[in-house]
Amino acid sequence: MSETGGAGVPEHQAHPPRIDSSVAHNARVWNYWLGGKDNFEPDRRVGDHIRRMFPVIGDVARADRRFLARAVGFLAGEVGIRQFLDIGTGLPTADNTHDLAQAIAPASRIVYVDNDPMVLVHARALLTSHPEGATSYLDADIHAPDTIVAAAARTLDLDRPVAVMMLGILNFVLDDDEAQAIVAQLMAAVPPGSYLALTHPTAELGGEMNVPAMAFWNEHAAPPIRARSGAEVARFCAGLELVEPGLVSCSRWRAGPDDTGTAPVPQYAVVARKP
Repeated sequence: MSETGGAGVPEHQAHPPRIDSSVAHNARVWNYWLGGKDNFEPDRRVGDHIRRMFPVIGDVARADRRFLARAVGFLAGEVGIRQFLDIGTGLPTADNTHDLAQAIAPASRIVYVDNDPMVLVHARALLTSHPEGATSYLDADIHAPDTIVAAAARTLDLDRPVAVMMLGILNFVLDDDEAQAIVAQLMAAVPPGSYLALTHPTAELGGEMNVPAMAFWNEHAAPPIRARSGAEVARFCAGLELVEPGLVSCSRWRAGPDDTGTAPVPQYAVVARKP
Protein backbone atom coordinates (compact mmCIF):
# COMPACT_ATOMS: atom_id res chain seq x y z
CA MET A 1 0.00 0.00 0.00
CA SER A 2 1.16 3.52 -0.74
CA GLU A 3 0.61 6.72 1.17
CA THR A 4 1.27 9.97 -0.62
CA GLY A 5 0.76 13.69 -0.54
CA GLY A 6 0.86 13.72 -4.33
CA ALA A 7 0.64 11.11 -7.09
CA GLY A 8 1.51 7.56 -6.21
CA VAL A 9 0.98 3.93 -7.14
CA PRO A 10 -0.02 1.16 -4.72
CA GLU A 11 2.55 -1.56 -4.18
CA HIS A 12 0.10 -4.09 -5.67
CA GLN A 13 0.25 -2.32 -9.01
CA ALA A 14 3.84 -3.43 -9.58
CA HIS A 15 2.19 -6.53 -11.02
CA PRO A 16 -0.96 -5.30 -12.75
CA PRO A 17 -4.00 -7.45 -11.95
CA ARG A 18 -5.81 -9.40 -14.60
CA ILE A 19 -9.06 -7.73 -15.60
CA ASP A 20 -11.79 -10.05 -16.84
CA SER A 21 -13.58 -7.95 -19.44
CA SER A 22 -15.84 -10.82 -20.49
CA VAL A 23 -18.10 -10.61 -17.41
CA ALA A 24 -19.93 -7.45 -16.37
CA HIS A 25 -18.65 -6.11 -13.07
CA ASN A 26 -20.27 -3.72 -10.64
CA ALA A 27 -17.67 -0.93 -10.64
CA ARG A 28 -17.63 -0.76 -14.43
CA VAL A 29 -21.42 -0.95 -14.86
CA TRP A 30 -21.86 1.78 -12.23
CA ASN A 31 -19.29 3.83 -14.13
CA TYR A 32 -21.37 3.32 -17.29
CA TRP A 33 -24.58 4.45 -15.59
CA LEU A 34 -22.75 7.59 -14.43
CA GLY A 35 -21.69 8.35 -18.00
CA GLY A 36 -18.06 7.23 -17.61
CA LYS A 37 -15.85 5.51 -20.17
CA ASP A 38 -14.09 2.92 -17.98
CA ASN A 39 -16.25 -0.01 -19.02
CA PHE A 40 -16.46 -2.77 -21.61
CA GLU A 41 -19.11 -4.06 -23.97
CA PRO A 42 -20.42 -6.74 -21.52
CA ASP A 43 -20.78 -4.03 -18.85
CA ARG A 44 -22.77 -1.83 -21.22
CA ARG A 45 -24.92 -4.74 -22.40
CA VAL A 46 -25.87 -5.76 -18.86
CA GLY A 47 -26.24 -2.11 -17.84
CA ASP A 48 -28.62 -1.42 -20.72
CA HIS A 49 -30.68 -4.52 -19.97
CA ILE A 50 -31.07 -3.56 -16.32
CA ARG A 51 -31.93 -0.01 -17.30
CA ARG A 52 -34.76 -1.35 -19.45
CA MET A 53 -36.00 -3.44 -16.52
CA PHE A 54 -35.43 -0.73 -13.92
CA PRO A 55 -35.42 2.67 -15.69
CA VAL A 56 -34.57 4.70 -12.58
CA ILE A 57 -31.19 3.02 -12.06
CA GLY A 58 -29.38 5.96 -13.66
CA ASP A 59 -31.18 8.31 -11.27
CA VAL A 60 -30.12 6.09 -8.38
CA ALA A 61 -26.46 6.20 -9.44
CA ARG A 62 -26.48 9.98 -9.77
CA ALA A 63 -28.39 10.50 -6.51
CA ASP A 64 -25.93 8.26 -4.68
CA ARG A 65 -23.05 10.35 -6.01
CA ARG A 66 -24.71 13.60 -4.94
CA PHE A 67 -25.30 12.11 -1.48
CA LEU A 68 -21.54 11.49 -1.24
CA ALA A 69 -20.89 15.17 -1.86
CA ARG A 70 -23.43 16.30 0.73
CA ALA A 71 -22.30 13.77 3.33
CA VAL A 72 -18.62 14.66 2.98
CA GLY A 73 -19.54 18.33 3.05
CA PHE A 74 -21.40 17.79 6.31
CA LEU A 75 -18.66 15.65 7.84
CA ALA A 76 -15.68 17.76 6.83
CA GLY A 77 -17.48 21.09 7.14
CA GLU A 78 -20.09 21.09 9.90
CA VAL A 79 -18.61 18.30 12.03
CA GLY A 80 -14.89 18.85 11.40
CA ILE A 81 -13.96 15.26 10.54
CA ARG A 82 -10.45 15.10 9.06
CA GLN A 83 -10.14 11.34 8.40
CA PHE A 84 -12.15 9.22 5.98
CA LEU A 85 -12.18 5.46 5.39
CA ASP A 86 -13.97 4.98 2.06
CA ILE A 87 -14.83 1.30 1.55
CA GLY A 88 -16.14 0.25 -1.85
CA THR A 89 -14.46 3.13 -3.62
CA GLY A 90 -15.48 2.37 -7.19
CA LEU A 91 -13.82 3.83 -10.26
CA PRO A 92 -12.49 7.39 -9.87
CA THR A 93 -14.74 10.15 -11.19
CA ALA A 94 -15.00 13.85 -10.47
CA ASP A 95 -15.51 14.85 -6.84
CA ASN A 96 -14.06 11.80 -5.14
CA THR A 97 -14.00 11.73 -1.34
CA HIS A 98 -10.52 13.25 -1.09
CA ASP A 99 -11.40 16.00 -3.59
CA LEU A 100 -14.46 16.95 -1.55
CA ALA A 101 -12.86 16.69 1.89
CA GLN A 102 -9.60 18.44 1.04
CA ALA A 103 -11.45 21.28 -0.69
CA ILE A 104 -12.85 22.04 2.76
CA ALA A 105 -9.90 20.94 4.92
CA PRO A 106 -6.64 20.43 2.97
CA ALA A 107 -5.10 18.38 5.80
CA SER A 108 -7.76 15.66 5.51
CA ARG A 109 -6.49 12.08 5.27
CA ILE A 110 -8.35 9.51 3.18
CA VAL A 111 -7.97 5.75 2.79
CA TYR A 112 -9.77 4.16 -0.16
CA VAL A 113 -10.61 0.44 -0.12
CA ASP A 114 -11.72 -1.71 -3.05
CA ASN A 115 -10.90 -5.11 -4.52
CA ASP A 116 -11.85 -4.54 -8.16
CA PRO A 117 -8.81 -4.98 -10.43
CA MET A 118 -9.97 -2.12 -12.66
CA VAL A 119 -10.21 0.22 -9.69
CA LEU A 120 -6.69 -0.79 -8.67
CA VAL A 121 -5.39 0.04 -12.15
CA HIS A 122 -6.91 3.52 -11.86
CA ALA A 123 -5.87 4.04 -8.23
CA ARG A 124 -3.27 6.63 -9.24
CA ALA A 125 -6.16 9.08 -9.72
CA LEU A 126 -7.26 8.43 -6.15
CA LEU A 127 -3.81 9.12 -4.74
CA THR A 128 -3.58 12.77 -5.73
CA SER A 129 -3.68 14.70 -2.50
CA HIS A 130 -3.25 18.19 -1.18
CA PRO A 131 0.30 18.43 0.22
CA GLU A 132 -1.09 19.04 3.72
CA GLY A 133 -3.13 15.83 3.67
CA ALA A 134 -2.70 12.26 2.51
CA THR A 135 -4.47 9.59 0.51
CA SER A 136 -3.83 5.88 0.25
CA TYR A 137 -5.44 2.96 -1.57
CA LEU A 138 -5.93 -0.50 -0.12
CA ASP A 139 -6.67 -3.50 -2.32
CA ALA A 140 -8.83 -5.42 0.15
CA ASP A 141 -12.18 -7.17 0.48
CA ILE A 142 -15.12 -5.94 2.56
CA HIS A 143 -15.34 -9.45 4.02
CA ALA A 144 -11.98 -8.89 5.78
CA PRO A 145 -12.58 -5.87 8.08
CA ASP A 146 -9.61 -6.79 10.28
CA THR A 147 -7.29 -6.43 7.28
CA ILE A 148 -8.89 -3.11 6.37
CA VAL A 149 -8.50 -1.71 9.88
CA ALA A 150 -4.88 -2.81 10.23
CA ALA A 151 -3.88 -1.32 6.88
CA ALA A 152 -5.89 1.87 7.35
CA ALA A 153 -3.97 2.55 10.55
CA ARG A 154 -0.87 3.23 8.45
CA THR A 155 -2.50 6.41 7.16
CA LEU A 156 -5.21 7.22 9.70
CA ASP A 157 -4.89 7.89 13.43
CA LEU A 158 -7.52 5.54 14.80
CA ASP A 159 -7.43 7.34 18.14
CA ARG A 160 -9.07 10.31 16.44
CA PRO A 161 -12.55 10.41 14.83
CA VAL A 162 -12.95 8.77 11.42
CA ALA A 163 -15.81 8.86 8.94
CA VAL A 164 -16.41 5.32 7.69
CA MET A 165 -17.98 5.63 4.23
CA MET A 166 -19.83 2.55 2.95
CA LEU A 167 -21.79 3.68 -0.09
CA GLY A 168 -23.36 0.87 -2.07
CA ILE A 169 -21.09 -1.85 -0.65
CA LEU A 170 -23.06 -3.75 2.02
CA ASN A 171 -25.47 -4.91 -0.70
CA PHE A 172 -22.67 -7.23 -1.84
CA VAL A 173 -22.53 -8.89 1.58
CA LEU A 174 -25.44 -11.27 1.22
CA ASP A 175 -25.65 -12.63 4.75
CA ASP A 176 -27.32 -10.26 7.23
CA ASP A 177 -25.35 -11.43 10.25
CA GLU A 178 -22.04 -11.09 8.42
CA ALA A 179 -22.94 -7.63 7.12
CA GLN A 180 -23.87 -6.43 10.60
CA ALA A 181 -20.69 -7.96 12.05
CA ILE A 182 -18.56 -6.16 9.47
CA VAL A 183 -20.08 -2.79 10.30
CA ALA A 184 -19.80 -3.47 14.03
CA GLN A 185 -16.13 -4.42 13.73
CA LEU A 186 -15.28 -1.35 11.67
CA MET A 187 -17.08 0.99 14.06
CA ALA A 188 -15.52 -0.70 17.07
CA ALA A 189 -12.10 0.17 15.63
CA VAL A 190 -12.77 3.93 15.59
CA PRO A 191 -13.26 6.19 18.61
CA PRO A 192 -16.34 8.05 19.87
CA GLY A 193 -17.13 11.03 17.65
CA SER A 194 -16.61 8.92 14.52
CA TYR A 195 -19.34 8.59 11.90
CA LEU A 196 -20.81 5.95 9.62
CA ALA A 197 -22.23 7.00 6.24
CA LEU A 198 -23.86 4.37 4.09
CA THR A 199 -26.23 3.84 1.19
CA HIS A 200 -28.05 0.64 0.27
CA PRO A 201 -30.50 -0.37 -2.51
CA THR A 202 -34.00 -1.42 -1.55
CA ALA A 203 -37.19 -2.84 -3.01
CA GLU A 204 -39.01 -0.13 -1.04
CA LEU A 205 -39.30 3.55 -2.02
CA GLY A 206 -40.73 2.51 -5.38
CA GLY A 207 -37.97 -0.03 -6.00
CA GLU A 208 -40.07 -3.14 -6.59
CA MET A 209 -38.32 -3.73 -9.92
CA ASN A 210 -35.02 -3.97 -8.06
CA VAL A 211 -36.00 -7.58 -7.33
CA PRO A 212 -36.08 -8.91 -10.94
CA ALA A 213 -33.26 -6.56 -11.94
CA MET A 214 -31.01 -7.97 -9.21
CA ALA A 215 -32.00 -11.51 -10.18
CA PHE A 216 -30.85 -10.77 -13.73
CA TRP A 217 -27.65 -9.21 -12.40
CA ASN A 218 -26.85 -12.26 -10.29
CA GLU A 219 -27.16 -14.50 -13.35
CA HIS A 220 -25.07 -12.35 -15.70
CA ALA A 221 -22.66 -10.20 -13.68
CA ALA A 222 -20.50 -10.07 -10.59
CA PRO A 223 -20.43 -9.86 -7.64
CA PRO A 224 -23.89 -11.03 -6.50
CA ILE A 225 -26.10 -8.38 -4.96
CA ARG A 226 -29.20 -8.04 -2.78
CA ALA A 227 -31.64 -5.37 -1.61
CA ARG A 228 -32.61 -4.69 2.01
CA SER A 229 -35.59 -3.08 3.66
CA GLY A 230 -35.36 0.12 5.66
CA ALA A 231 -35.64 -1.88 8.86
CA GLU A 232 -32.74 -4.11 7.80
CA VAL A 233 -30.57 -1.14 6.85
CA ALA A 234 -31.37 0.57 10.16
CA ARG A 235 -29.85 -2.38 12.04
CA PHE A 236 -26.42 -1.39 10.71
CA CYS A 237 -26.69 1.72 12.87
CA ALA A 238 -27.35 -0.14 16.13
CA GLY A 239 -25.72 1.76 18.99
CA LEU A 240 -25.16 4.86 16.84
CA GLU A 241 -26.93 8.22 16.85
CA LEU A 242 -28.66 9.00 13.56
CA VAL A 243 -28.00 12.43 12.10
CA GLU A 244 -31.10 14.28 10.89
CA PRO A 245 -33.06 13.50 8.76
CA GLY A 246 -32.30 9.88 9.68
CA LEU A 247 -32.75 6.99 7.27
CA VAL A 248 -34.19 8.34 4.01
CA SER A 249 -33.82 8.02 0.25
CA CYS A 250 -30.31 9.17 -0.68
CA SER A 251 -31.80 11.86 -2.90
CA ARG A 252 -33.60 13.35 0.11
CA TRP A 253 -30.74 13.33 2.65
CA ARG A 254 -30.14 17.02 3.43
CA ALA A 255 -31.05 18.04 -0.10
CA GLY A 256 -30.80 21.80 -0.47
CA PRO A 257 -32.73 24.24 -2.64
CA ASP A 258 -30.13 23.99 -5.39
CA ASP A 259 -30.25 20.18 -5.54
CA THR A 260 -31.98 18.79 -8.60
CA GLY A 261 -33.66 15.42 -8.90
CA THR A 262 -34.78 15.23 -5.27
CA ALA A 263 -37.64 12.81 -5.98
CA PRO A 264 -37.08 9.74 -3.81
CA VAL A 265 -35.06 6.95 -5.39
CA PRO A 266 -34.95 3.34 -4.11
CA GLN A 267 -31.61 3.75 -2.34
CA TYR A 268 -31.52 4.30 1.40
CA ALA A 269 -28.97 6.65 2.95
CA VAL A 270 -28.01 7.38 6.52
CA VAL A 271 -25.27 9.13 8.48
CA ALA A 272 -24.83 8.16 12.12
CA ARG A 273 -22.47 9.19 14.93
CA LYS A 274 -20.68 6.91 17.36
CA PRO A 275 -21.41 8.32 20.84
